[in-house]
Amino acid sequence: MTGHPAVTSIDALAPDLLAEARSHASRRAARTLVSGTSQRATLIALAEGAELAEHDSPPAATLYVVSGTVRLHSHSAEWTLERGHLATIPPERHGLTALDDVVVLLTVALR
Repeated sequence: MTGHPAVTSIDALAPDLLAEARSHASRRAARTLVSGTSQRATLIALAEGAELAEHDSPPAATLYVVSGTVRLHSHSAEWTLERGHLATIPPERHGLTALDDVVVLLTVALR
């Protein structure tokens, strides 16, 4: 893993990232916390109503809701996820919609 601290306080970073998302035109902000040859962990903040448009699925990924409520959707299903929920990202195109201000931790296997 390179370029990132060994330990990150998500609870400390989440409010600042959410404030950044609220002030940005896209209504979202993100910080990569871990990156290496086989995995990546990214903290993503979405202001209420913001979306991550449908995109392809990585080989394997999970989404953990740090705060707020988000809708994870694909063509075949949708899930409403709240604080404390952990979901497997479906192995198909999918997107996210912030139902209120939300911070999520996305962990992706890169191979």
